[in-house]
Amino acid sequence: MAATRALVVSLTVAFVLVECGLAVTYSARLIHRFSDEAKALRVSRSGVWPERWSLEYYRMLASSDVERQKMKLGGGYQYLFPSEGSATMSLGNDFGWLHYTWIDIGTPSVSFLVALDAGSDLLWVPCDCVQCAPLSASYYSSLDRDLNEYNPSGSNTSKHLSCSHQLCELGPNCKDPKQPCPYSVNYYSQNTSTSGLLLEDILHLAASSTDASNHSVRAPVIIGCGRKQSGGYLSGVAPDGLMGLGLGEISVPSFLARAGMVKNSFSFCFDEDGSGRIFFGDQGLATQQSTQFLPSDGKYITYIAGVESCCVGSSCLEQTSFKALVDSGTSFTFLPREAYERVAEEFDRQVNATKSSFEGYPWQYCYRTSSQKTPSVKLEFASNSSFTVRNPIFVIYGSQGVVGFCLAIQQADGDMGTIGQNFMTGYRMVFDRENLRLGWSQSNCQDLSDGKRMPLTSPPSGSSPNPLPTTEQQSAPGGHAVAPAVAERTPSKSSALSILISSQLCLANFLPPLLLMLHQLVLTI
Repeated sequence: MAATRALVVSLTVAFVLVECGLAVTYSARLIHRFSDEAKALRVSRSGVWPERWSLEYYRMLASSDVERQKMKLGGGYQYLFPSEGSATMSLGNDFGWLHYTWIDIGTPSVSFLVALDAGSDLLWVPCDCVQCAPLSASYYSSLDRDLNEYNPSGSNTSKHLSCSHQLCELGPNCKDPKQPCPYSVNYYSQNTSTSGLLLEDILHLAASSTDASNHSVRAPVIIGCGRKQSGGYLSGVAPDGLMGLGLGEISVPSFLARAGMVKNSFSFCFDEDGSGRIFFGDQGLATQQSTQFLPSDGKYITYIAGVESCCVGSSCLEQTSFKALVDSGTSFTFLPREAYERVAEEFDRQVNATKSSFEGYPWQYCYRTSSQKTPSVKLEFASNSSFTVRNPIFVIYGSQGVVGFCLAIQQADGDMGTIGQNFMTGYRMVFDRENLRLGWSQSNCQDLSDGKRMPLTSPPSGSSPNPLPTTEQQSAPGGHAVAPAVAERTPSKSSALSILISSQLCLANFLPPLLLMLHQLVLTI
């Protein structure tokens, strides 16, 4: 487990030399790899120490983790995905145009339909509700079963995190370090938040192994018992919870990678019909295009990519470079003002249709036509990599069929853009956290394009066509459509852990290999 301050583990190993009746005690102190003592040792050799959350920090973290993961994985799981299947689905206006998947939590397991959000960290579900969204299927046109509320006392494997836990951000505010850890996360969308208590429980997953067989996996994770939600979480967005997939230590991908279950990476695939897939451990194809994630103020706290230029048709436009959040928790795409104006104006110049407006639609560049033929939109990144948007428009239907379309891009409030779900459609998007890279390759979301079929489970039946999002939903202040964007990353805190290990061994036979083992642990911890 990565920690932010010294983690000193005291070991006392007792050896009894039976043959001569001599008792010998050996003790050692294990030094955490990012402790002050470890820094002193490494700085003396290299002369530098990486700043926390810097690229060098992650590389050092990954270099020592790789061997540990190899030892833990053995044959290993190639991919992990929710126990109810890898399928994700978009449920339209009812659910804020986000992608969702069914997950199972607890013992016995209970199902939750959670939104997938790469822009935040915490997995939370409605729990012991004081203020939660309606959970009855009759409230939503897209559901064929009621949603569930998590009951910690109903799970045999549920336990509260104490305020002294290293991942309890609000721990310093607690009166008693043994009391349950509270949490509160505010999202960028107006007045949208979740708060409650942190617990540990089992997330049920299925595994695809290298031998093509599937296995059930029980993964301990931290869950937010969401007692009180506000804003969009009360009006249709993520009524049954949200799975944060960010870089924070509290996120599900972080737990799976630290446990050595899979590689430190995951992928989304969003198809044009609203279906999709999610896989933990997927690092994509060797032939995929990719770009490096960028830090924010020197720290890697969320997924940011640098767009060097935007192209419309064959014209690559000057002064259209910007940084963008890559966020599955945002329905549509936002560009900074200058890039937005240049792209929209060039699109308008090239499109062969009459500019018009449609009441209730949030986009400025709309066209009244039965044709869907439009100029292409492409994003160019460093290292000659590029991303061609499969479908940059939102098609508008009338009683007689297609009546027009809009360029589904809006202007962001600040200088940071957002690459939302609509731009990711038709691609297998790989969030390679181990190498801090974003990868992509075209996909129909049914196979991995490398000769391997995706493990599938059909999504719930009864889905209805997706209605248009309302103006209020698409025009939420903060420029992030109806979806939560980036939640504040939960900072890590470490705590000292003392472990006492006693064994009765033969000194002459076991001391040399034990010393070698301790030496290897110091290098890898």
